[in-house]
Amino acid sequence: EVQLVESGGGLVQTGGSVRLSCVASGFTFDDYAIGWIRQPIGKEREEIRCIGRSTSTYQEASVKGRFSVSKDNAKNTLYLQINSLKPEDTAVYYCAANPFGCPRRYEYRYWGRGTQVTVSS
Repeated sequence: EVQLVESGGGLVQTGGSVRLSCVASGFTFDDYAIGWIRQPIGKEREEIRCIGRSTSTYQEASVKGRFSVSKDNAKNTLYLQINSLKPEDTAVYYCAANPFGCPRRYEYRYWGRGTQVTVSS
């Protein structure tokens, strides 16, 4: 059974940082593209970053300066670090996986249930 389990969300103060984790199981982790997507309540989903399939043990990428995504194949885990949190970062954060490559328009095959990040102002 394919599972993607996010954790690390919660109530965080403006200007603080949060580190989210996504632990994957039920599939060959390094054969899938995997990424982070967020959805504020009442708004459309937006992709933060997708990392393509790779046999490399560790991969990382930054997004818009405040975001950093890393992938650890040895631990079957994807991470999302967000610094200098702003109220507009409040959203449900999902990790998702797709075989062979990063999908178009967020059409991932597998999704986690999400973890809520709420940034107080």
